[in-house]
Amino acid sequence: MKVAFFLTPKSEVVCLTPNTTMRQALERMERNSFAAVPLVDEHGCYAGTLTEGDLLWKLKNTPGLDLNGMERITVKEISSQSKNRPVRIDARIVDLLTVASGQNFVPVVDDQGVFIGIVRRREIIEYCAELIKEKEAGRI
Repeated sequence: MKVAFFLTPKSEVVCLTPNTTMRQALERMERNSFAAVPLVDEHGCYAGTLTEGDLLWKLKNTPGLDLNGMERITVKEISSQSKNRPVRIDARIVDLLTVASGQNFVPVVDDQGVFIGIVRRREIIEYCAELIKEKEAGRI
């Protein structure tokens, strides 16, 4: 089994750029009900992950910051509290599982670091649960 089996392609993933404003990020995350989103730079490379927590810490640590002020702060100016490690598309499944155990999603990149999609931890768990059910039912 390959990482590609679990891949949600970039075209189906909500991504932000480092130049996205804090307000745009907040509104996009709210609209899509996401707690975290990948950041992709102008070259298409994975540049990190922005979380709700990152936004909250920036808001807490910037006295007087309001929605208008959030329009002047870009995502690249926000410290990231989490470091979602990407895996390469040719990674072993065991490597994917190791990384996914500590992240809600795992960014997937090619051999040049270009972002090609994500693997959601939920989908891995659902797949494993189905295998367990099939085994218990004697189908595998």
